[in-house]
Amino acid sequence: MEEEDIEKAVIAYLKKKGFKQTELAFQEEHQLQQQQQPQPQQSKNSSSNSQTDPDIVKLILSFTSESERLPAQYHDGYSKLRSWAYNSLDLYKHELLRVLYPVYIHCFMDLVAKGHLQEARSFFNNFREDHETMHQRDLQKLEGVLSPSHLEEMEFAHTLRQSKVNIKICQYSYELLLQYLHNTQSITMLGVVNEHINFQVCPGQPGIISDDADAVTLVSGGQDAANLINQKEIQWGMLEDSIEDRLEKGGGSLLDSDKVDGENKEVENEENKKRSTDGGKQGAPVKKSKKDKVGGAGGKTARPEANTPMAPKVKPELSLPIMPTEVEHSILEDLRNRVQLSSVALPSVSFYTFINTHNGLNCASISHDGSLVAGGFSDSSLKVWDMSKLGQQMGNSALQGEKDPAGNEHMSGTNGGKRPYTLFQGHSGPVYSASFSPLGDFILSSSADSTVRLWSTKLNANLVCYKGHNYPVWDVQFSPYGHYFASCSHDRTARVWSMDRIQPLRIMAGHLSDVDCVRWHVNCNYIATGSSDKTVRLWDIQTGECVRIFIGHRSMILSLAMSPDGRYMASGDEDGAIMMWDLASGRCITPLVGHTSCVWTLAFSGEGSLLASGSADCTVKLWDVNASAKMSRSEEKTGSSNRLRSLRTLPTKSTPVYSLTFSRRNLLFGAGVLSKHS
Repeated sequence: MEEEDIEKAVIAYLKKKGFKQTELAFQEEHQLQQQQQPQPQQSKNSSSNSQTDPDIVKLILSFTSESERLPAQYHDGYSKLRSWAYNSLDLYKHELLRVLYPVYIHCFMDLVAKGHLQEARSFFNNFREDHETMHQRDLQKLEGVLSPSHLEEMEFAHTLRQSKVNIKICQYSYELLLQYLHNTQSITMLGVVNEHINFQVCPGQPGIISDDADAVTLVSGGQDAANLINQKEIQWGMLEDSIEDRLEKGGGSLLDSDKVDGENKEVENEENKKRSTDGGKQGAPVKKSKKDKVGGAGGKTARPEANTPMAPKVKPELSLPIMPTEVEHSILEDLRNRVQLSSVALPSVSFYTFINTHNGLNCASISHDGSLVAGGFSDSSLKVWDMSKLGQQMGNSALQGEKDPAGNEHMSGTNGGKRPYTLFQGHSGPVYSASFSPLGDFILSSSADSTVRLWSTKLNANLVCYKGHNYPVWDVQFSPYGHYFASCSHDRTARVWSMDRIQPLRIMAGHLSDVDCVRWHVNCNYIATGSSDKTVRLWDIQTGECVRIFIGHRSMILSLAMSPDGRYMASGDEDGAIMMWDLASGRCITPLVGHTSCVWTLAFSGEGSLLASGSADCTVKLWDVNASAKMSRSEEKTGSSNRLRSLRTLPTKSTPVYSLTFSRRNLLFGAGVLSKHS
């Protein structure tokens, strides 16, 4: 073959694969060689040293004729790579095995894209068992790819085709893999690896197996994009002039100067509220202007003690609602009487169990003082129990069992036969989430009917129906100060709303799959979202931008919680893993290991020293947050890697835990449904 034909074949291959930079570099090098080697004899002698070596050209030409490649090459190539990885030295095996899953799914999709549908299905089924444990949900989605058009129409498959998988691997493992692919001339497998895998090669010995959590990740734009986002500055501290802040500065009592300032702040908030109504036609939250306190510790010139690195105070970006004086005093009283919890002083627990729900209960929510308990059901209903009224009814000597129209059994007294709960009806699909306002006077519910509804617990009526999402809404959460709330959906977005507007203020888009859970940061400037794409994102309310991506989970994220000081976040996933994150750095502090099934709920104690987790394994676990932080610091110094075990496991008889909430006085409330098999 003439050298000119070889060069044309190489350029044609590079163009076909879209390697524009490589093509330009090749052409520039070819032109440079022509200028430096004008004599034919020199060109002939130098051809053996150029990058158009005949052996390499043969491989490129064989790789270029994609349409002629047999489907058997995918099956044989993957089968040999799989055998080689499983037979590797134990020291490197767990790193090399990471490569198999992305190669497997892309081999399958390549076969589908080329129209070899029967061979693709055979390949998928032959090697599926290897990946069922770790990637069952993904495989169930890919099982629906039955034609080349599905690769474009199905969002999950399209995302996989467009994004690269990031894999952490040590230098020696990487060299072993390349050596195998070249020595065996596994051109098909080499092509799949080059196109769809981005290796993060780390120096030193292979990582320990427990590091696999963040070893394989899929992020749109790649790991570099995630690292760039995580460099953005965020204000993770508590809210300036919050009740906790004033209580701390006042030494446990509200000073007269604070009361006066509170009155001034009410007038100021009224002005801000008017400005947000008159000037915020686009629905954007209005930044709250703040006057300096006169000649006191609250002034901007005298706040160094409040702005320490450990607990910075942050100004609110939203115009927050006014809190009634009597409510403020009630909260202050609770905070003064808060029980200080620690690893040796664990909380008391009050647990509410739903019975005879006939598998109809989808979610449970508890108000901050534990006085109200809500349940969302598959029959589209939302039911709210008032614990004080329920206690009175249970004290009645003449109690009898009845069934409501849905067939749910409950207890009612002879005094009028009133049911012990308030029934809210309005949704046209199963209710998946419920959230009480901070004062308990409102409750939000989200449903499969793509809507969020606002209900009044005082009027026992539906006030507003919020429409915006296109698919089922999995979670909805009130902000810590009420008025604003956030929702997340199967449409892969999260949205921020206010009670007085029927359109969302912000739409947060960026996740690659369902957004399953959402939580507010304590300073109301951020929301966190957990997704089926196995990542957690932190969003800036003011700009709608993603400011952090947390990578490390190996399955969909089902629960989130923010620490009261705003510094840490906890996330729980479908496999039972919990991770503690440092919001400032975006780094995982330490994994929390112990649950054997889905972690459905997480809650930090009032002072942030303990984390409570509830799971489908019918247990509540308590974790020492301070020990987690200390362990993280020691790991940085020693380079070791450990996992924190729970302080205490509180088992239920047979009740998966749906919801956990700490009261302001640090009493832990929990709720769950009694399993049918108990």
